[in-house]
Amino acid sequence: MKKGVLRCGHVQIRVLDMAEALEHYRDRLGLIEMNTDDQGRVYLKGWTECDKYSVILREADEAGMDFMGFKVDSDEHLDALKQDLIDFGCEVDELPAGDLADCGRRMSFVAGTGHRFELYADKEQTGRWGVGHHNPEAWPENLKGMKATRLDHCLLYGEDLESTFKLFTEVLGFWLTEQAMDGDMRIAQFFTCSMKEHEIAFIKSEGNTGAFHHASFYLESWQDVLHAADIISMHDISLDIGPTRHGLTHGATIYFFDPSGNRNETFCGGDYFFPDHPVTTWDAAQLGKAVFYHSRELNDRFLSVTT
Repeated sequence: MKKGVLRCGHVQIRVLDMAEALEHYRDRLGLIEMNTDDQGRVYLKGWTECDKYSVILREADEAGMDFMGFKVDSDEHLDALKQDLIDFGCEVDELPAGDLADCGRRMSFVAGTGHRFELYADKEQTGRWGVGHHNPEAWPENLKGMKATRLDHCLLYGEDLESTFKLFTEVLGFWLTEQAMDGDMRIAQFFTCSMKEHEIAFIKSEGNTGAFHHASFYLESWQDVLHAADIISMHDISLDIGPTRHGLTHGATIYFFDPSGNRNETFCGGDYFFPDHPVTTWDAAQLGKAVFYHSRELNDRFLSVTT
């Protein structure tokens, strides 16, 4: 049942060196730097995003993800979801407006996989960067690097996929779009609350709690994915794999690492979703083809490296 959650709204990523991270996310990935708060956190956005930011960088001693936020359509739904989370057994922390720059109050909680999530209803909107919403041009002429259009999703590794499945489907109102099964055990699960194929995904990883696999950024075309590969080579960015295609979601993709070791993805295409669509299922024996459709095999780095 739809609960008022609109979309993936933001992710806060820990980086080891802010200057290096900004060069990567702003100049290479092509996000737009918006502002810095009094804690030194830097806020960025993709040029098509209406909200003021979708990526927050925080300098820390250890790389990884602090939290991922989802936007809710009203304060009324935010309050209802808070109670639903409490009834489900989550401990919910309410953070005041302004704790995150230009963002309203947030409800923060931890899923069974050990990842922290939050819900919010209000964030300042600055509109599509460089073109606006009145007689807009096709795209801004001064974009940098890979020209990332938006934060699309995050993939997370954890152990307790079952309770997280119930949290996202029964409490938050997401739909399961795609899964990988090992017999009766779900080892991968992809969720959406929109027409996108997924806003968030989880992979089962024994002994791994709260692990961040990657943040993904949407590009407009396969040519843009190839352009991203050129940027990666030109600037000696650490490449994971690609360009290639997924079987899961059918998106064209390339994976690489920021200077702190956090994995990024840029991709284009991919499936769309309506609530009456059947769940797409992959067998565990076909997982290599599901993730990397062309080579049909997983590399060790993709399976084991998280932050």
